[in-house]
Amino acid sequence: MKSSAPHRIVVVGHGAAGLCAALSAIETARERNVAVQVTVIERAPQAACGGGSRWSPSNIRMRAPDAMEDGFVEAILAQSGDRAERAYFERLAQEAPATARWLQSMGVAFHSPPYYLAKGPARIQPVGPIGVLFHALWRAAQDARVEFRYACALRSLLVESGRVVGVEVEPGRETLRGDAVVLASGGFEGSAEMLRTQFGPGGDTLQPISPGSALNDGAGIRAALAAGARRAGDWNGMHIEPVDARSQASAPVVLVYPYGIVVDRNGRRFFDEGGGLVHETWETFARALHFDLPGRVAYAILDAALFEIPEYGRAIRSEEPPLRAPSIPELAAQLGIPGTALAETVETYNNACSGDVTRFDATRADGLASAPGLSPPKSNWARPLNRAPFLAWPLVGAIAYTFGGVATDIDARVLGAEGPIPGLYAAGEITGHFYGTAPNAVAMLRALVYGRIAGRNAIAFNEEKTIS
Repeated sequence: MKSSAPHRIVVVGHGAAGLCAALSAIETARERNVAVQVTVIERAPQAACGGGSRWSPSNIRMRAPDAMEDGFVEAILAQSGDRAERAYFERLAQEAPATARWLQSMGVAFHSPPYYLAKGPARIQPVGPIGVLFHALWRAAQDARVEFRYACALRSLLVESGRVVGVEVEPGRETLRGDAVVLASGGFEGSAEMLRTQFGPGGDTLQPISPGSALNDGAGIRAALAAGARRAGDWNGMHIEPVDARSQASAPVVLVYPYGIVVDRNGRRFFDEGGGLVHETWETFARALHFDLPGRVAYAILDAALFEIPEYGRAIRSEEPPLRAPSIPELAAQLGIPGTALAETVETYNNACSGDVTRFDATRADGLASAPGLSPPKSNWARPLNRAPFLAWPLVGAIAYTFGGVATDIDARVLGAEGPIPGLYAAGEITGHFYGTAPNAVAMLRALVYGRIAGRNAIAFNEEKTIS
């Protein structure tokens, strides 16, 4: 090998983006015949490490492991209201197939299972249980002799002469020097203070969707901003989903609500449950549920027709069974909401379900709309609730990740007021590239692709520093 001392790369965060960065840095160093020491710092203890990645089903927006879906970039730009950066997503699309092959070389196999119930953008997913992709990356990093520092929280970045040269960590305000630092520590969904600041009253009471999400406290974002990074992304944006209020599981989503109605504690509907496919409405619904409703709870009401939807259970990840009753008033009694009001709501809704119910199709926006005059309307899947047993799930909004973060370019370099900040890279949810609503099945994809880019470029930045 060349030169006298190894590269030292510090990666902040143990999720998919951080593990990809660590592995990519080691592989790049080997390809260039230089030595490297990669240290991953993780604020959680080892038993709880991994951020949201450890709990993610890892849906990835690709047509196949070797191909993106047609029109991927244009779809992302349109979804963002043309606020997203084209070059960022073009690079993402360009690098995605090679990243999938790289993961396959680690033993990750992919398939294309149905996505809940609704058809939508093409997606692939790792074969195996929740977290299988995360664990494959973790094993590969251990085999590559990445150093892991657990219960080690980022305090600040070390900056000398405008260049990032390491980190200060807790406990003990220890200094870890590095030729480059990669920030991959997620968003601020685990920081009550930042959530309250960005989303107002109620932001600090948002429920994290997974144990890993609760640990993403925004420390990487705060440290980068203090070092001169620019803010980017939609700081009023977050990915939030409706989950079963009774469940103690990770991400216990209940995504059959489009096929019935949703009511508040007063037994009244408050939004168009059929306004789009579930991944097109869940954020609007869950935000309204948390920030606008009394008690921050809603109730999905369905009937026995649910059982006729093929494999309807794919859209329910709660381990708790629905509440059941032979009548709407009896169901209301179980929920603790006014029975007369709920019965009136259901009757009004049923009277507006005048379309041909044979058109019902849970997998697409079927156009089976309520009759004019129903307020709010129901744009799809409007069929009456008139068959016992009647079913209900209490729902709350749970935050998965935030959109606001630091600006990065297509090389994963963190951008300051005058361009890239030397020695500083970032990947994953810490970076601000989402706007409005989350592009479906893209969060994990960008963590993988840009984590890999960040690790590769962290080595290239310091290639003159090598070991013989």
